[in-house]
Amino acid sequence: MTKLYTYCIPYDDGAAPNPYWGTCTLTICKPAIRRTAQIGDWIVGTGSKNSPIGDISGKVVYAMRVSKVMTMQEYDTWAAANLPEKIPDANNSDVQRKLGDSIYDFSTQPPTQRKSVHDSGNVKTDLSGKNALLSDNFFYFGDSPQQLPPNLLDIVHQTQSHRVHLNKPFVKDFIEWLDSLDLKPNKLYGKPALEIFTISNPCGGACARREAAEADARVSPC
Repeated sequence: MTKLYTYCIPYDDGAAPNPYWGTCTLTICKPAIRRTAQIGDWIVGTGSKNSPIGDISGKVVYAMRVSKVMTMQEYDTWAAANLPEKIPDANNSDVQRKLGDSIYDFSTQPPTQRKSVHDSGNVKTDLSGKNALLSDNFFYFGDSPQQLPPNLLDIVHQTQSHRVHLNKPFVKDFIEWLDSLDLKPNKLYGKPALEIFTISNPCGGACARREAAEADARVSPC
C-alpha cells in the first residue's frame, strides 16, 4: 500500500532533496524516512513558518514518488557510473555541482566524507539513514511552493521527525490534488530558498544553520 511521508523543511538548500539532473534524490538528512520508505511511496516536504522567504507553512516545497531504493554504498557506485553530477564538486563554478548529495565515498571503510554541504557533525545522522531514495516522478517547487487545499492541511507536519501513519486517509486525495495541478513531472518550478553557496564559508555557515534549525524544531514549530 502506498504511503505518504510528510515533513517540514526548515531550510531548503537544494541538497536534501537534490532535484537536479533529472532525478530527485534524498540521500542525506531524514534518516528515519530513508530507512523505511519503499518504492511507490510519496515523500513530501512542506515549508516552514520560519523559512528564509517567509511563512510558507501549509505549502509544498517538493513531492517525489520513490522509484528506486538503494543503500548509500550502492548509490555512491550508481552515481559515479550514471550521474556523476550528484557527486559534490566543491571547486566547481556551477552551484548545482557543489550541491551533490553523494557525499560519502565508500571506496574506503569506514566511508569518508567528501567536501560538501555537510561536515563531520552530520556523519552519524546521515549514515544512520542507510538508504538513498531516488525518484523519476517528482515536482520541485523550491521558493515557489504550492499551497495545499484545506482538505489536505492535516498532512502538514510542523515539528521534528515526520508524519506517515496518520496520512493514510489522505493518500488518494493528495495524489489527485497533485495531478490536478496539471504540471509536467521532473521539472524545477523554483529554486532553493537558501542559496548556501553564495556565502564565503559554505559548509561551516550553512551546516550550522541547518543543525540549529533542526534543533529548534524539536521544541518549537518549524
